[in-house]
Amino acid sequence: MKSDLTSKTLGFLRETYFKSVPPQIRSFLRGKHRKVVFRQAMEQFLKDPGACAYPGNPVLIDLIYGWGNEAWSARDEYLAGCISHALTSHGAILECGSGLSTILLGVIAKRQGQCHWVLEHKAAWSNKVQSYLHQYELDSAIVTNPLKDYGDFCWYDVPLDKMPDSFSLVVCDGPPRRTKGGRYGLIPVMRKQLKPGCVILLDDAGRKEELEIAKRWEVELGVPFTIQGTYKPYINMVVA
Repeated sequence: MKSDLTSKTLGFLRETYFKSVPPQIRSFLRGKHRKVVFRQAMEQFLKDPGACAYPGNPVLIDLIYGWGNEAWSARDEYLAGCISHALTSHGAILECGSGLSTILLGVIAKRQGQCHWVLEHKAAWSNKVQSYLHQYELDSAIVTNPLKDYGDFCWYDVPLDKMPDSFSLVVCDGPPRRTKGGRYGLIPVMRKQLKPGCVILLDDAGRKEELEIAKRWEVELGVPFTIQGTYKPYINMVVA
């Protein structure tokens, strides 16, 4: 009885809040709340990134919420996989597309003394991510250029002469799916930098486009891919 009364009271207060508070103010308050949650979650992540390397981790969930881009942000399964592989990586890390994962991998790369390169094509978004990197004193290098037309596909315009000769981990979550060729360009553009043992994590395995790309990579690299995760699966490949 008491539980039902409490539930009804909370429901009444919630309804009153939504009716009385203008949408603009609700949005403002939600934004403030996200920032607090993100800051607190980052404090926990900085203490022990390895503790967050599994799906459903409360800190990861709070980081995703606090980041405030749930529609596009990587989910906890993929983030956990990225964190786990980054922690066991012994070389440079490459990210295709930037976001919350950039901050988390930047933390790990700095702790392990590794290079962390990030490819991004949207200047405004890159500036936001860079502001977080600066806030947490991370050394990740973001390369921001418009997408380049390579003929059969469009992909990032990368300064290969300035980048490491090899990467041990590639986190591929871009460019957007509507880009010509989608994320396919990673292999034809970066093949020489993907040495044996390099792990490639391709997000969104539940999409037809990404599966088709993975199958093309499978043929071109001569290695199989596996699908990991259940709620929002991703693709794992290891270069031979």
